[in-house]
Amino acid sequence: MVSTLDGAAQHDGRSQPISCAADMRIFGTLRALADVVIVGAETVRQEGYRPARARAEFAEARRAAGQGPAPAIAVVSASLDLDYSLPLFTSPLVPTLVLTGAAAAPDRIAAAEKAGARVVIAGDGVGVDPVRAVQALAELGHTRLLTEGGPRLLGQLVAAGVLDELCLTISPMLTAGDAQRIAGGPSVAVPARFELASLLEEEGFLFGRYRRR
Repeated sequence: MVSTLDGAAQHDGRSQPISCAADMRIFGTLRALADVVIVGAETVRQEGYRPARARAEFAEARRAAGQGPAPAIAVVSASLDLDYSLPLFTSPLVPTLVLTGAAAAPDRIAAAEKAGARVVIAGDGVGVDPVRAVQALAELGHTRLLTEGGPRLLGQLVAAGVLDELCLTISPMLTAGDAQRIAGGPSVAVPARFELASLLEEEGFLFGRYRRR
């Protein structure tokens, strides 16, 4: 995730304006190491998500780890109100996953499957249970999970206690306004404490890696 000095995770609804080239290099590296990238439906709509691509410089490492050529993208959506004409669904290197609840509308599930997506049930109601989502992905062989947001999804993962590590870029910018923080949604009874594993700097941007204690 990326945040400005005053806590904004977005500017004009998108994270790209507060990012930088080094942040995008880290973003690409994390993707290249993941089994699956988890993202909320609203972020897919706002950021114009595309499928992950195979990267030659990581091909050998992925083969050695028993991974495919690129991570799958897993879209979390209760409503399944998605644009299946996007490249994320029409031309992924590996099939896109859609995580939803057991009570999702059958016609929406059918539309997703017709578009080539693999629908994964990860909740008893209309929404997704973060714990069930992690378990369901593990059953598919995906144990190295990268969550790219948005803030509402990240907040749900934090509240459910399933976030093990956070890679956070601090952007040397001030935006004011009422933009979301990196995590929103339900609060936790006792704040979770993470420890700093590494900290890098380039052109005023700070790149921190935090692990659950």
